Amino acid sequence: MTKALKDLLTHPLARELDPDNPGSIAVFRQIMRNKTYLQRIYDEWYQLIVAYLPPGSGRVLELGSGAGFLSEYIPDLVTSDFLRISDISLALDAHEMPFAEDGLRAIVMTDVLHHLCSPRLFFKEATRCVKRRGRIIMVEPWVTAWSTFVYSKLHHEPFDAETHEWGFTPKGPLSGANGALPWILFSRDFALFRREFPQWRLLALKPMMPFVYLLAGGLSLRSFAPGSAFALIRRVENLLGPWMDKLAMFAFIALEKDDAPSEETDPV
Repeated sequence: MTKALKDLLTHPLARELDPDNPGSIAVFRQIMRNKTYLQRIYDEWYQLIVAYLPPGSGRVLELGSGAGFLSEYIPDLVTSDFLRISDISLALDAHEMPFAEDGLRAIVMTDVLHHLCSPRLFFKEATRCVKRRGRIIMVEPWVTAWSTFVYSKLHHEPFDAETHEWGFTPKGPLSGANGALPWILFSRDFALFRREFPQWRLLALKPMMPFVYLLAGGLSLRSFAPGSAFALIRRVENLLGPWMDKLAMFAFIALEKDDAPSEETDPV
């Protein structure tokens, strides 16, 4: 994206913002509040996450709470972020979490896993902290022909589906990333993931949303559609279901912990 086009499309409140500065989160929250269309996307993501929470008691941890509002959907949610920001329960590093063994019912996140520079350390910690039949539930970028074009040409975050590494060199908490990482873990290298972390069963994998998020502009670009258009656009997207393996930009992913692994079942 050229600088002139980027300046034109960037949301006025997001100009000159450093995403790794904790003070930027307050601005992103303001943008979220002002973008009804973007809120509708997060509403849908949060409803999916809630639908897949495991039954029973226990704490639910959200990683990378940032500008989100998942706490409105999950009572007593433990919100967290790598950055020390206001209105969250605690600051933590997902590679070394301050919870006792089997202390969590679930870990949930939206657009966070691909920012973790060492996913092996994260899943090691998650295996320790999440109790049996607990879950990891997330919405993440996904690799398709369409998304590869968008993320590599029009998005500021790194996107490398060819790398043989799961991790990447740490940079800032938000500027460091590989948007292809979820696809690498749960599609291309999933057999290896299962060998290294046999406790985790893939419960759901749903590629989705080829263009609705683009029209929202995310947290840094202007919105290209009003909130009132969201329902119609999602209906049109749903008609593209048979081609989602080539068009999806995101995926909903749910894993369940089972200390006595069995044969993998087909995700739904």
